[in-house]
Amino acid sequence: MDATEVNGTVANGFEVVRDVFRRNLALGADVGAGLAIYQNGEPVVDLWGGYADPDTHRPWERDTIAALASTTKTFAAGALLLLIERGQVDLDAPVACYWPEFAQNGKGEITVRVLLSHRAGLPSMEARPVTWEDLREWTPVTDTLADAAPEWPPGTAHGYHGVTFGHLTGEIVRRVSGTSLSECFARHIAAPLGGLDCYIRVPDAELPRMATMVVPDAEQIMLGMEVPELADMVEALNDPTTLTYRAMFGSVSMDGVASAPSLARYYAALAGEVDGVRLLSPQLVDQVRRSYGDGIDEILRVRTSWGLGFALPGGPMWPAPEQVTGLFGHSGASGSFAFADPQRDLAFAYVPNRGSELLEGGDFRVRGLIEALYEGRL
Repeated sequence: MDATEVNGTVANGFEVVRDVFRRNLALGADVGAGLAIYQNGEPVVDLWGGYADPDTHRPWERDTIAALASTTKTFAAGALLLLIERGQVDLDAPVACYWPEFAQNGKGEITVRVLLSHRAGLPSMEARPVTWEDLREWTPVTDTLADAAPEWPPGTAHGYHGVTFGHLTGEIVRRVSGTSLSECFARHIAAPLGGLDCYIRVPDAELPRMATMVVPDAEQIMLGMEVPELADMVEALNDPTTLTYRAMFGSVSMDGVASAPSLARYYAALAGEVDGVRLLSPQLVDQVRRSYGDGIDEILRVRTSWGLGFALPGGPMWPAPEQVTGLFGHSGASGSFAFADPQRDLAFAYVPNRGSELLEGGDFRVRGLIEALYEGRL
């Protein structure tokens, strides 16, 4: 097959997005990727191309799934927000109302809202770096977080909880729903939307559809590290005494997977209605896309802006035009990025298999795609 061949469809007015997608493949910026966009609850872009496995030349198909890295956090956020939408969790109640052990070491007043907006001061697992067995068992991680003391007074600053967010939110989901985070998402979000190919834990039967991740080469990573806005973060990542190092390298993370069409469908149902399914009310969506912390991030050392479980426009990790307000989404080191634009009823999902040269994604590939999407729409 031609590695630059693009498959799929685009609606009238979205052709420029296809051109940029094709260019990324032709330039070798992408190895393989899927791109999907919804508008008004309907798919308007559904593209895929390149190799799911460059070594075997297995082609990328429409239903190819790939690792999302940090974009997975929005599955955890979505599950908790759904419980909030249903009145089972109160945004302004202390987390300890649902998870009593969490109240230890001065955390009794931390609310669900503070936790969701990366302001709880619990970004690190350095006190007890966990093993893969701990991840499978779940509770060793949540027990450690319940015992932890905040790194800053909760609610007074924001810092990316890159490796703890899934367990912090997921434990509330587990305590309230009586099921695991992955089961809750599958049953109450993925299934009603037609069986999304979005997984927090990938079933063995789906593994043959997984794309093989390709790590950027040393030159590409160095270019990413030379972005002037990232200088403070790079310095901190190389200093084991910093909170940045302890939160990112002294801990662990969990990755989910998705196909581009399913990820876009999920975001479309967060922001609006898809085939009669709407996950969140407009009132809660307005809460999600309100900024609770904007400025220099305690962990990433760059400007970030956080809503409830989602990143908002602002700073080098956000690849969409900052003049487009009201958006919410998330990027991942895998290169993935997804966001919703409720004002224009748009949902965007980009899922590649070449990792980003930036720590948390948002590189030039996805920036070009989003600029093309908004060309003529601003």
